[in-house]
Amino acid sequence: MVKKGVSFDPAKDVPSLQGKVILITGGNLGLGKQSALDLVKHNPSELWIAARGEETGRAAVEEIKKISPGVIVKFLPLDLASFKSVKEAARTFLSSASRLDTLYMNAGMMGGPHVTTEDGYEKQFGTNHMGHALLFKLLKPLLLKTASLPGADVRVVILSSAGHRFGPGKLLFNTFKSTAKELSPTDKYCQSKLANLVYARALAKHVPELTTVSIYPGDIQTGLFTSNGGHWLITVLRNVVLPLTAVSVQDGVKNQLWAGTAKGVKSGEYYEPVGVTGKQSAYAYDDEVAEKLWTWTEKELDGI
Repeated sequence: MVKKGVSFDPAKDVPSLQGKVILITGGNLGLGKQSALDLVKHNPSELWIAARGEETGRAAVEEIKKISPGVIVKFLPLDLASFKSVKEAARTFLSSASRLDTLYMNAGMMGGPHVTTEDGYEKQFGTNHMGHALLFKLLKPLLLKTASLPGADVRVVILSSAGHRFGPGKLLFNTFKSTAKELSPTDKYCQSKLANLVYARALAKHVPELTTVSIYPGDIQTGLFTSNGGHWLITVLRNVVLPLTAVSVQDGVKNQLWAGTAKGVKSGEYYEPVGVTGKQSAYAYDDEVAEKLWTWTEKELDGI
């Protein structure tokens, strides 16, 4: 059953974030940056902008600081396609932050050539899923420590996509550690977004102390579509479909802000804008699939 959407205005519906620490991957551009611009108005203790691009990251930090000068805003270098970079980012964060209330796994990539990450994973899967999974693993002790504090409400919000229903429509485990040339760039993107949704469900089961959800922001004109390796379908989406259907970043960010701050958010759920359930694929909600991805990912990250 599909749940009816809720009305959500970040300016008045996001509660006070006083004392909270928030980390946003991909916080330098698009949805991540807009999330930070909206959240900082509600006075969190610290707001961390994690991103690969240092110039845009530091520029975003300065822009965000101007809105609420009393909030500590920091840039955190992070390349999700590199385990070395993820480990260094976690080390930097953990050496400074005393708690972590909200982790937005917002960053992602779409398209590009048939290559692997430096750690051997298909580039989109390695960036969108594996990099975030390692970051979560390294930050998990602090997330759990925060969750044990009186009155804490620790959340992990993972950006998935309605695209999880398309492409292969299932997780092709034999493609994860390869260039996956047999799949189109679009198929590989859809698979990585399916992994994001499935992994959120697995986290909800295995780490019940936290509220973990996946969300789809809607069709939005963001930088995600600017470097896609020229695949014809993504070019059509960018040049034809999105100009007709896309909403602004200011509107598109509402679903993740709702998921990270509103009451009644259910751990393990997948939400489309805003707060709408029941639109996931049947495969995405298969408990055996979630357990298989959890086990596979844990094995890959063992010892890291």
